[in-house]
Amino acid sequence: MAGGLCLCEVGLMDYAVKSGSPEKQRSGCMVIGIFEKRRLGPGAEAVDRATNGRVATLVRRGDLDGRAGQTLLLQELPGIRADRVLLVGLGRERDLNERGYRKAVQTAFQALANCGARDTIWYLAQARVKGRDQDWLIRDTVQTVEQALYRFEACKSRRDAPQPALRKLTFGVPGRGDVAGAREATRIGKAVGEGINLARELGNLPGNICTPSYLASQARELQDRFPGIDVDVLDEDAMAELGMGSLLSVSRGSEQAARFIVMHYRGAGDDQAPQVLVGKGITFDTGGISIKPGAAMDEMKFDMCGAASVFGTVQAAAALELPVNLVGIVPAAENMPDGRASKPGDIVTSMSGQTIEILNTDAEGRLILCDALTYAERYKPAAVVDMATLTGACIIALGHHMHGLMGNNAGVVNALLSAGRTAGDRAWELPLGEEYDEQLKSNFADMQNIGGRSAGTITAGCFLARFAGKYRWAHLDIAGTAWNSGENKGATGRPVALLTQYLLDRAGEGPRP
Repeated sequence: MAGGLCLCEVGLMDYAVKSGSPEKQRSGCMVIGIFEKRRLGPGAEAVDRATNGRVATLVRRGDLDGRAGQTLLLQELPGIRADRVLLVGLGRERDLNERGYRKAVQTAFQALANCGARDTIWYLAQARVKGRDQDWLIRDTVQTVEQALYRFEACKSRRDAPQPALRKLTFGVPGRGDVAGAREATRIGKAVGEGINLARELGNLPGNICTPSYLASQARELQDRFPGIDVDVLDEDAMAELGMGSLLSVSRGSEQAARFIVMHYRGAGDDQAPQVLVGKGITFDTGGISIKPGAAMDEMKFDMCGAASVFGTVQAAAALELPVNLVGIVPAAENMPDGRASKPGDIVTSMSGQTIEILNTDAEGRLILCDALTYAERYKPAAVVDMATLTGACIIALGHHMHGLMGNNAGVVNALLSAGRTAGDRAWELPLGEEYDEQLKSNFADMQNIGGRSAGTITAGCFLARFAGKYRWAHLDIAGTAWNSGENKGATGRPVALLTQYLLDRAGEGPRP
């Protein structure tokens, strides 16, 4: 397993688009929507007419009243060519939003997975959803289905459950003029979904497999799969020559050597400045000498989810052949409490020349990111966005729903906020300011690596901002969004959808100094 690409299966679902009357479409199963108060939704009216009112009769007598979460599978209705018809409750028509639609997709897919159909034609994307058009709904459906198909099985001796028989999903659209946009939507949705699943797979791997060297091998696998990707990997000797004393202070306590991974995707001309993504790659975080409590420490394998999201986004950009230049930087290390590990009170010198007093070795993510942010200067970037499972304080502030966002440029921050809204993968801006920055003052070095209990997420952002002053920069704190705990424990793949949309929005932009 460690020698090859440890990916979830890809290509499990084919997508197509077809226009025409629903009743004339041959399919193993047709999916149509019903709103509350028994209102016939997308595709349902045409099917009802073709079946002489059969659908309306079933709905009227109470077999399904349209509440969200309901499904009803009908077999061999007369007057239509589909073998089965799946009715899906969409809730109140005027209240249907993107969250409700996504839940309907998940409910419908679960029913489809259990019905035995090998192909389906889908009409739910013709529903009216607040602020969304049909192409967005198609794209989000594909992305949701791709995520539903994901199984983590790399470390299991047998599959938990067989994959569903369903292998093809065709979107029914009203007319021929809708076909081209719908096909592009399926292409984007599939690439984003597969990028999310790559990030989930890397995040879910245990720390004894997903080491810094393993991440480097996965970058080279991406290079082999996509001609537009080139990879450079720096070892610890090369990092030392560059003066990355902050990053190397984190890896010093581990037997796993650090790796500095750079993935180049070139989709535009040499005159176009690249977008740079930097992802925190702590493959396991014990906290070092400032060791963490034992409870839930296993979840610290997810401390490299920032790095995983860079992998997923680079893959998505390459799969879509986006006309952008992109550099993905992953500083990868383990944080362990060895005899050589950094101690509270140690002072290290970063690549920028600034010195850092390490008061807490569990605030290690910023110590590896700061050298990566300095390294990014060499690319004269259009903008740099870093993402990291950086602070537990972000979970206190925003819970597990939105990413924390800070930056030194309103244009970049607003572009990320907009991309998050478009992708349904939202962020929320937090402030940066001198009053917060003062909390990092040290009596013995240029700065200390923590700013005290108050505003912990913001002071972490202030720390990183000290190394990003030469370009437009933003920081995403994904500590609350990168993985789920409890019964559904596992990496989420966020914020791959946001980042890919950010790049889609940048596609076609001219050179930037």
